[in-house]
Amino acid sequence: MLDTAIKNQLSSHLSTLTGDIELVLALDDTNKSNELQALANDLASLSERIRVSTNNDEQARRPSMTVKGEQGTAIAFAGVPMGHEFTSLVLAILHSGGVATKADAAQVEQIKALDKELNFEIYISLSCQTCPGVVQALNTMAALNTRITTTMVDGALFQEEVEARNIMAVPTVYLNGEVFSQGAISLNDILTKVDAGASARQAELLNEKAPYDVLVVGGGPAGASAAIYAARKGLRTGVVAERFGGQVADTLAIENFISVKATEGPKLVAQLEEHVKDYDVDVIDNQRASRLYSDNGNHIELENGATLTAKAVILATGARWREMNVPGEREYRGRGVAYCPHCDGPLFKGKPVAVIGGGNSGIEAAIDLANIVEQVTVLEFADTLRADEVLVRKAQSMANITIIKSAQTTQVLGDGNKVTALAYTDRNTGEQHQLSIAGVFVQIGLVPNTEWLKESGVTLSKFGEIEVDNRGATNVEGVYAAGDATNSAFKQIIIAMGSGATASLGAFDYLIRHHQE
Repeated sequence: MLDTAIKNQLSSHLSTLTGDIELVLALDDTNKSNELQALANDLASLSERIRVSTNNDEQARRPSMTVKGEQGTAIAFAGVPMGHEFTSLVLAILHSGGVATKADAAQVEQIKALDKELNFEIYISLSCQTCPGVVQALNTMAALNTRITTTMVDGALFQEEVEARNIMAVPTVYLNGEVFSQGAISLNDILTKVDAGASARQAELLNEKAPYDVLVVGGGPAGASAAIYAARKGLRTGVVAERFGGQVADTLAIENFISVKATEGPKLVAQLEEHVKDYDVDVIDNQRASRLYSDNGNHIELENGATLTAKAVILATGARWREMNVPGEREYRGRGVAYCPHCDGPLFKGKPVAVIGGGNSGIEAAIDLANIVEQVTVLEFADTLRADEVLVRKAQSMANITIIKSAQTTQVLGDGNKVTALAYTDRNTGEQHQLSIAGVFVQIGLVPNTEWLKESGVTLSKFGEIEVDNRGATNVEGVYAAGDATNSAFKQIIIAMGSGATASLGAFDYLIRHHQE
């Protein structure tokens, strides 16, 4: 199951176990059960502290593996946790066996203090890059508190369960049988939801922080670059972000990052975070900015009520997927309307879907989905496709991809629980059409995360982008901006990093000229 190189690497990690681990298997006669059995045996062969046993409970999901620690902790995986979830499995074993988690001391104390039964089920797809972060956050809790249990469920393998619960987007988390969250959610946010009073305690601690020389708002490529450049100048630097990495964390393949022939979003995000933390940067994650105002310095107010102060602020809040803004889109988001084909595509196996948008993202999504679903219909508003010719040729060569141009999407239709159809108008003839589909993937570009700045005095373009000069400065003294949230002509990772450096150097120049203390 595991090759020699991986076994050698795992053997080193597993040597750090201080407690015994039991891998409890619930199997049937399928190939997936055989794979899971082989995986468990391989793991057990690498450490004397790991043993394999059988779960005879007829109600157990099959195939599944439960990682049990000697303290009574339980972390389960329904399916074969390979692909992006293999790391989740390895971490579950390590943390259940006594290896410290990455949770900070305050979070560990908070998790251990939770005194109620919490049973989490996380529905994922093995191709989803957002899912492991959620699985690992919840598994961290289960490894620290025996009253908390978690089960990762591979939605592609347990499709009857997925359909019964109308799950059409991953990750979807259930807590004690009820929907708890959908999409990315951090450990901090999970604790805030399950622990009354956590948000107020966080705000109190944040309010006590001393003013920064430079405070970066946003943890994507632009924010990371800005923080590193500021810290290297010896400035007291902070980063506040909803999640580190931003949209890059949801990106599958990155092949245009100069000097690196190919990488993946989560890997690049981990490297960015590690690089930032090599410097004396105060990273405040899992917090969303809600207001910017200037009064004896620049102040960033957070949604939890805390306020952070800095001499200079760098806004690097990035962008998010643009919505169609048609009836039914928001109603059926997560129930057939999706924005990440890599994450949610496996949930539509063997079903017809639509892709909105004929640019590179849309055509790439169609090609990706065509290998999973029954039929892909691409709807493009314009009369020509904007995607690269090589992508268009590839899409046109695939028998189950249909491309319709001059198509204006008018409505997402459903039965109250899930998407059933998509309505569009032929812009040439005015004729109305309906497509019978199970899902629609929206790929029509990005919109900047700048709504919270509308009352700040910072000038925004008609598209909502922050207007900056060639030093990254906005029209507000001491406020700079970088990355996809600005009026940068092109939205690319490498350009965002460069603009982050520019804004940081611009802020440094401002500080040495206007703040001598």
